[in-house]
Parts: sequence; structure tokens; C-alpha cells
Amino acid sequence: MKPVPALAALAIALSGCTSDTAAYPSLAPRAVEKLGFAEPEVAVVEAKPDTALDARVAASGEKLDALAKEFAADAARAQAAGGRARGKPVGSDAWLDAQTALAQLDDWRAQTSSLLTDVDQAASERAAALLPAYPTLTALRERVAAESQRQGETIDRLQAALPAA
Repeated sequence: MKPVPALAALAIALSGCTSDTAAYPSLAPRAVEKLGFAEPEVAVVEAKPDTALDARVAASGEKLDALAKEFAADAARAQAAGGRARGKPVGSDAWLDAQTALAQLDDWRAQTSSLLTDVDQAASERAAALLPAYPTLTALRERVAAESQRQGETIDRLQAALPAA
């Protein structure tokens, strides 16, 4: 008859599990779970006119135009110098002239890259101030990036035409 005291002890122990001393969270869906997974509507905010930024964009656009013009002129000279260097040995005067012309093109590309950095900085400053994107600044950035890429491709093409050192 030893099993009866064990069953009594088990019954007493289990009765402690039924007390309402602890509050448990509800298993019902919470308010946030009823919202769903759809993306919230985003209001489009238009940028307010900024005369100071418009002046900076205009000045940067003029600088880009000047850089593109100078690059194109020097690219024509570099292409002519590269044509004179074809078939010439590395280190010859014609080869050195072509390399010098390519170095000038690298300088123009560096200036264009610097302008791109300045435009990106202006866009970053607007974003940091929680201002919406400025359309003319965005358009300028696209122009500068395209010009920088075009200059890089031109330099690569001209460099590939020369004998490697």
C-alpha cells in the first residue's frame, strides 16, 4: 500500500499548478499582428525651390561643360599622338608623347571625378537634413557621372591602342 501516499503527494503537488497566482499573456492576435504586411503609403514630397542650390548646380553645370570641352580637345590630340606612336617601341619619343597626352586626359578625368564628389556631397547634405531629392541636382549628378564614365572609356580605349610598357 505504498502507492497511495505517492499518489497523494502527486495530487498535492499538481494542485499547486492550478492556482491563479501568475498572469499569462493572451494568445489572441495583438494589434500589430492585425495590420498585415502591405507596404505603407508613402507621400511624395516635392522639393521647395532653393536659389542657393540652383546657383551651385548652374555653376557646376558650367564647370562640367568646360571640363568636357577641354577633355574632348585633348582626347583628339591624344588620339593623334597615339596614332604616331603605333608601331614605335616603348620609350620612343612618339610613345612618350602619347603617354604625356594620356596623362593630361587623366587630369581632366580627375577633375570630373572631383566634381562628381562635390555633387554627391551636396545630395548627401540634403539627405542628412531630411530634405527631398532636388531634381536639378539629381539631373546634374547623372550628367557628371555619364561624362566621367565616357572619359574613362576614352582613356582606356586610347591606352589599349598603345604598346604596354
